[in-house]
Amino acid sequence: MANETLPSLLIRNGERLGEKVALREKEFGIWQTVTWRQFAEHVRAFAMGLASLGVRRNDVVAIIGDNRPEWLYAELGTQAIGAMSVGIYQDSAAEEVKYILQSTEARVIVAEDQEQVDKVLELWPDLSGVLKVVYYEPKGLRNYQEPFLAPFPEFEEMGRAFDKQNPGYFERELSLGRSEDVAVLSTTSGTTGKPKLAMLTHMNLINQGRGLLDVDPLDPKDEFVSFLPLAWVGEQMLTVAAGIQAGFTINFPESSATVQENIREIGPHVMFSPPRIWENMLSQVQVKIQDTGPIKRAFYEWAMKQGYAMADARFSGKPASFGQSLGYNLARIFVLEMLKDHLGLRFLKRAYTGGAALGPDVFRFYHALGVNLKQVYGQTESSGLSVIHRDGAIKFQTVGSPLPGTEIKIAESGEIMVKSPSVFIGYYKSPEATAESLDNGWLHTGDAGYFDDDGQLIVIDRAKDVMTLHDGTKFSPQFIENKLKFSPFVKEAVVFGGDWPFVTTMINIDFGNVGKWAESRQISYTTYTDLSQKPEVYALIRKDVERANADMPDAARIKRFLLLHKELDADDGELTRTRKVRRRLVAQRYKEIVDALYGDQADVEIETTITYQDGRTALLKTKLHVEDMTAPAPVTDSRRPLKAAVAR
Repeated sequence: MANETLPSLLIRNGERLGEKVALREKEFGIWQTVTWRQFAEHVRAFAMGLASLGVRRNDVVAIIGDNRPEWLYAELGTQAIGAMSVGIYQDSAAEEVKYILQSTEARVIVAEDQEQVDKVLELWPDLSGVLKVVYYEPKGLRNYQEPFLAPFPEFEEMGRAFDKQNPGYFERELSLGRSEDVAVLSTTSGTTGKPKLAMLTHMNLINQGRGLLDVDPLDPKDEFVSFLPLAWVGEQMLTVAAGIQAGFTINFPESSATVQENIREIGPHVMFSPPRIWENMLSQVQVKIQDTGPIKRAFYEWAMKQGYAMADARFSGKPASFGQSLGYNLARIFVLEMLKDHLGLRFLKRAYTGGAALGPDVFRFYHALGVNLKQVYGQTESSGLSVIHRDGAIKFQTVGSPLPGTEIKIAESGEIMVKSPSVFIGYYKSPEATAESLDNGWLHTGDAGYFDDDGQLIVIDRAKDVMTLHDGTKFSPQFIENKLKFSPFVKEAVVFGGDWPFVTTMINIDFGNVGKWAESRQISYTTYTDLSQKPEVYALIRKDVERANADMPDAARIKRFLLLHKELDADDGELTRTRKVRRRLVAQRYKEIVDALYGDQADVEIETTITYQDGRTALLKTKLHVEDMTAPAPVTDSRRPLKAAVAR
């Protein structure tokens, strides 16, 4: 691997796979294709465009936008001449974009469209050293006259002209690349503050992709849909690290609104998503099934019963009985295969979930459908993946076994430590943070866990989030939150305990599902805040809290809960861009609410300043109800119609 880099593997694919389809993008309702040969040519053209500007080794090129072929051209073209790419989440606010651009001193910015270009123009007075802003969606940009702007095709033409004038330049730069060179600066989730920039080398990413393919082989005949942000290491893990080595076809949806439809059209063979995607799909199924007639619902419930029985048999490692196999096969033929097809999961060989813990109830649901869903575990600092489930050894309470070449140990403190060729070389321009995370090649993950009797890793929670209750019981807030989010009516939950005398939680309702549920019962409402405080909605969510409490030890049961008046939002800093809760910030920002949860009052009045998209602010005053689970459930109006809701 001395001179093996991602661009060199791509160039090899261009020669080896030639006219086979490498990329497919849906545009104006038609799937457009790019062969491996064309893919390599685009990368070469972009690399030479950078060279013509004076971009050199170890410079940084920033990319912001949705997943498109141009993102990959820019990323791999940057790496081909020894520079580093950094991805920025497309929904990042201007200040977040500014932080990354200034931290990396980016020399070129690749922006998808007018929205992203406008962010850069807003920040332009605060940026220095930027040579060019290249955009790949020209709609709305016709009248922009800034000299530093360039459309993507024009930039590639500039590169082709430079290539002709400098024969051999590309080959020379490509040959100078080494596996230990930094390929990507990948932003960490930033749950405790501003994200850091992990330096991932070509060796890190190639080794990680190779380890995944050793466990779960894929080949050029397979299909993959890339719809999660390429700024996230999890998407880099499959789209780039595994995709280029396996040579499978990478498909890009037409838009974020058509992802589910496009997945159904493609029928991917492999899929990777964080828990929120799997939870959202489950939520759609749950709500839509409740809206069907009694006969269809009965068929579904019977089929899922057979599916759960088969899934539990597989989890236990015991062979299914003849009756279980017969019942499951009938359920699969008449119900489960059609449901998988509706979700676009029918042709999956395997699917992965990672980035956060997936609740066991959600995990069992997909295995009941017959989806080969596997937990994976890793961090940005380990190139996204260290541990994975093996076929035939899937246990929903674990995340599997280490990848080939990966060592895992548990420190005396209970912290999970990782050592492998995929572990990053440090944080960009932050030696102090690097020293805190790396110890003689061992990565401090910050997660608490242990190995079970079969040598599979069980991750409890972030070490700093594991709490000790007043009776000495240790518990994971994340475990309870995931049990709550199994409900189609709960979008987010933040659980508190530890130093407090008992467990409480703040809950975000799912506005779409709860709204349709309310409409079907003729419950009128105006806003999210109004709906969340309806007594009927509290009664609805109380049932979900009771379900979550049912199999929890008494000390870990939720005693009081409150429905928040607003959704937790990444733009407000309450969530990371990968939808992880910034627990400490939320506890500080909503201290008044947390105090009320541990008080004795039934209501709390709050004032919140909200910011509209146009920058205007308004003061919101509202009274929030605190539900006491130790008190009898209130009686709601039973005369309302019982027709259930349909998901939006």
